[in-house]
Amino acid sequence: MEIERKFVPVTVPEGLEKFPSVRMVQGYLCTDPVVRVRQENDKFVLTYKGAGLMAHEEHNLPLTEEAFRHLLEKCDGRILRKIRYKMPVEGYSSLTAELDIFSGELEGLVILEVEFPSVEEALSFVPPAWYGKDVTEDPAYHNSAISRGADPR
Repeated sequence: MEIERKFVPVTVPEGLEKFPSVRMVQGYLCTDPVVRVRQENDKFVLTYKGAGLMAHEEHNLPLTEEAFRHLLEKCDGRILRKIRYKMPVEGYSSLTAELDIFSGELEGLVILEVEFPSVEEALSFVPPAWYGKDVTEDPAYHNSAISRGADPR
């Protein structure tokens, strides 16, 4: 089960280079249900996501680079490219914020996600002010919708 909240930051913090980052390329074979292929640096993954905005089932399976490239060619819509920075969440030692900075056609789009161990913790979370607007329940901010043409900038 994946439980996450999404935000549109009001600013991008300085000094991102000090945080671990991952270059991602991802495409969608299907968006209902979500079936995605993703490259994360030198790792390749096939993901199935069930229905739901804040909480949903998620299963990841490893792929070879060859399988990823083959499946990526079959994806519909936009291929998403972004760098994900992983940073601690102020005041919550067990949580990590994932700041996605998109490139290419989606240059300027920035989305921040925080994953939680439970729905209760997600609902009680008080984000720092710079996290900006909570867009968890807005489907336009989900990568599957962005791949289909949504542009929430």
